[in-house]
Amino acid sequence: MTITTPPLSAKRRWAGLAVLSASLLLVVMDMTVLNVALPAISEDLRPSSVELLWIVDTYGLVLAGLLVTVSAFGDRWGRKRMLLTGFAVFGLASLAVLLVDDPAEVIAVRALLGVGGAMIMPSTLSMIRNLFPDPGERAKALGVWSAMAAVGAASGPIVAGVLLERFTWHAAFLVNVPVMAAAIAAGLVLLPESRNPGPGRWDALATVLSMAGMVALVYAVKSFGKYGPASASALVAAAVAAVTLGWFVVRCLRRPDPLLELRLFRSGPFSAGVTTALTTAIAMGAVLLLLAQWMQLVQGYSPLETGVRLLPAALAALVASPLAPSLAARVGARTVLAGGLAVTAAGFLLLFVAPAPLGYWPVAGALVLIGLGNGSLAIASAVIMSGTPAAKSGSAAAIEETSYDIGGALGVAVLGSVAAAVY
Repeated sequence: MTITTPPLSAKRRWAGLAVLSASLLLVVMDMTVLNVALPAISEDLRPSSVELLWIVDTYGLVLAGLLVTVSAFGDRWGRKRMLLTGFAVFGLASLAVLLVDDPAEVIAVRALLGVGGAMIMPSTLSMIRNLFPDPGERAKALGVWSAMAAVGAASGPIVAGVLLERFTWHAAFLVNVPVMAAAIAAGLVLLPESRNPGPGRWDALATVLSMAGMVALVYAVKSFGKYGPASASALVAAAVAAVTLGWFVVRCLRRPDPLLELRLFRSGPFSAGVTTALTTAIAMGAVLLLLAQWMQLVQGYSPLETGVRLLPAALAALVASPLAPSLAARVGARTVLAGGLAVTAAGFLLLFVAPAPLGYWPVAGALVLIGLGNGSLAIASAVIMSGTPAAKSGSAAAIEETSYDIGGALGVAVLGSVAAAVY
């Protein structure tokens, strides 16, 4: 059970979806914008290799650390209210880039963007669950939602390239400000409020455990990748992550009103959807960052040329995402998920076996395969949300978004650290 406004007309539901999808588009676009803008930031501010990794990782680290807490709070406070607050934080953080003049301040801005993103991402997904009670209509809505992520990934490099050709790297952040202002205005009018009517008592200890555990986990992976398995700081962070996250899991399973409903994992389809989201995010986070760096620093492409050359993956995902629900209705969600993962793996295999020196056309072919496979994530979202009670939609959204974002951070942390150590 969940408290919502009265049922909305189809026109109002799809207009609300447009607001939710547009906000997702911008958050995803912001991730890919950084990949293209990073060389310009490096040239201007001269960050160390460690600072450079933190500029990349901080957003995902903060976002992953806060997703559980923010989603649970949104169930109590109101999902619409949380979403609109996230829009405001994201826009103000983007505006703060005008005050930045050293790497530490860029990292701080990225952290604030992570706070805003943590408010936005699970709110969009849980609100879709409540906007579309019909499973068939919800699957189509989630296909549109996932397609907007592909549009964001496609437009991010292009937008960044156009802006960086004409302005400083600050413009790549400032583009968020007017869009977030428009999203606030539209959301106030179009989106209904919803919340969990019986959320139970707030678990302050679980809140601390979830945030500390996620941050420690990502830091441990970063440190292991850069300094090796003998790194004292990495070992300490890994131990902290194991203790805090283990304690968090036990506490959530024992409480009747947990901060995060981990009992959702008892559903096989839910677990499969989350696993798909996690593994794909790890792979995509790493490959998009490293290919953007390779194109600019090795091949000598401009930011705009880099954006255009990264388009195949996003455009392929844009085609596949809306088609995935219809295909799943014919052959089954399991087949679509397995096929999508196999196609993605074929794309990475093509990158691995391509002859040296690596040219662009093998990369383009690999990006198409990776993008087509990535379209299966539309079905992963539908599988995750379809069996979730409306009152638990916040927990389901938090788990899915944590999988996406911790996966992206882990992919960047592992391969980014390895690349920094080798090159």
